[in-house]
Amino acid sequence: MATLTDVAKAAGVSTATVSNVLNGTKAVTPHVRQRVLDATASLGYRPNLQARSLRTGQSRTLGLVVPDLSNPYFPALVQAIETTARGAGFALMVMDTGNDMRHELEALALMASYRVEGVIWVPVGDHHDLDWPYPIVTVDRPVPGCDAVVADHREGGALVAKHAIALGHRRVGLLCGPHSLPSAALRREGFLEAGTGRFEIAWEHEVPFSSDLPNQLRARLAEPDCSLVVCANDAVAVGVLRATREVGIKVPDDLSLIGFDDVPWADFVDPALTTVRQPLAALGESAVAMLSARINLPGRAPHHEVLPVELVVRRSAVPAPAGLASVSRRRPA
Repeated sequence: MATLTDVAKAAGVSTATVSNVLNGTKAVTPHVRQRVLDATASLGYRPNLQARSLRTGQSRTLGLVVPDLSNPYFPALVQAIETTARGAGFALMVMDTGNDMRHELEALALMASYRVEGVIWVPVGDHHDLDWPYPIVTVDRPVPGCDAVVADHREGGALVAKHAIALGHRRVGLLCGPHSLPSAALRREGFLEAGTGRFEIAWEHEVPFSSDLPNQLRARLAEPDCSLVVCANDAVAVGVLRATREVGIKVPDDLSLIGFDDVPWADFVDPALTTVRQPLAALGESAVAMLSARINLPGRAPHHEVLPVELVVRRSAVPAPAGLASVSRRRPA
């Protein structure tokens, strides 16, 4: 197995220079850096991360705590963060809390026991303990006193409302996410504000970010009395697709549907979902960059970044029929 000394000899530099290149501790010329990287690759050198951690006190490991990996938004977010972290020289430890605050506290404590250098965290709810021995950056759900990067959920809600208006929908069913989550609350606020006076909310239900819909909502969807259903996220939209199909209502022929997030499979369901795209790659890049900055400058003021979203138009939402008849009358016998 190649050693640091072997790499130094092959590159024609000192072992200190090799260490500086691999750890980013001191600037070297581009030519020297490339010689070291070439020697490292040709010899198959792999640094002893455990020894380096003991020597420097740095694990080069970040933690990521998310609430629900069964929600397809979060695996996509994990991938974006892991790709960026790996490119910055960090390993990533991921824990799923199952939307349970007790499990969340256990995960955050476990991160401390593994001596991670920092944690990227998507909180479960609005009760937050920040007394941890590492810096924290939150994603999607801001926490007072913490660095945070979020998508512009309010603007996302407004984009959905403007699209509904452009399609001529006048009666809308709204499936909003948990009011306790800032992202869900902002989506709802942006949607209602942009739609004020332009369409009527036929009914509204608060639902989890899940495709498993409550029974009373499934009964409502059998007689929706609206031309469009706006969903808290894409998982909820898939639940609506499944529920309406079971009772013979066709999307979008009988009922239009809009989601939120643009998860990777939103384009593969039938019909493909009109939705709001969150910038997952940018969220991952910003979260890792923000956490790196916090690790290097622990005393800096908290930073909050809001990233833009965009509407993605597909086949699940179409222009409203001229004159709204109840969906039940347009269903096949």
